[in-house]
Amino acid sequence: MTKSLNVFSAKQVLQGWSAQINSKFMGYYALTLAVITFGLMALGSATRVMDAGLACPDWPLCFGAVIPAEQMDLQVFLEWFHRVVASVVGFLTLGMAVLAWWRRSTLPAWLPWASLGAVALVITQGILGGLTVTRFLQFEIVTAHLGTGLAFFSYLLVVGWKCLMHEANQIYPLTVVGSISAVLVYGQSLLGGVVASRWAVHQCLDSQEFCGVVANHLWGIIPASLGMIVVAIVAWRRFTLGSVGVLLLWLLQLSIGYSTYKLQLSVPALTVMHQAVGALLLGSLITLTTLSTRSPRLE
Repeated sequence: MTKSLNVFSAKQVLQGWSAQINSKFMGYYALTLAVITFGLMALGSATRVMDAGLACPDWPLCFGAVIPAEQMDLQVFLEWFHRVVASVVGFLTLGMAVLAWWRRSTLPAWLPWASLGAVALVITQGILGGLTVTRFLQFEIVTAHLGTGLAFFSYLLVVGWKCLMHEANQIYPLTVVGSISAVLVYGQSLLGGVVASRWAVHQCLDSQEFCGVVANHLWGIIPASLGMIVVAIVAWRRFTLGSVGVLLLWLLQLSIGYSTYKLQLSVPALTVMHQAVGALLLGSLITLTTLSTRSPRLE
């Protein structure tokens, strides 16, 4: 009798918990995962700046161990911890897909399929992460690794905000200019990734090599900046706080980029901040663009 009651109680608890897995829950889940992914990208940037990308010579283990206690130093720790957080992100993404398909009858029809898209991106990112080690930081792979990470981060933001909104299927001027600006910032981030993966600034200053790569990144500032300014203007009346945020992040990014260049990348923290603020800018544009698809009358 007691055993039957325990089984019945456990079933009630499970049913009560599963009932909480609604669109709002999944939205917060995706946004939380996006925040963790942002931290992972910042950690990856720190790993590169500290020249720790090959601190663990093998993959997926590190010195043939799950925890390389004997070889542990700052560089090894950065690379090892980056992999640990990446694994957490991978499992959380799989968990999101499992929940979306389990509760698909109570969730938007598009969400289970969108969760599979997230799984595909995170698997691709994991493969690229392994290739960066086995191919000894080949710049094409390193840049693709960054690009996929930013795409995954942006994808999670879209999924998260869409889950939290209703009737968000309209296209407004902000939707168009926001999308264009996000693409420009994403492209500029990839150009920055090429500069970083080829150590182009050092090469240009020391031996006049790869100066064209640096120049492309500098010229890319113009269209990306114009796009952000237009977004801030168009979004001002409806999303004043978001407009101010984009402008402040833009100014901060310009100042950090200028300081990084003038100091010849001698301050690792500035280089990490430069990539982190760039990701925040992209995330802000993605957020404004996604929120703009909701009719103003519903706000």
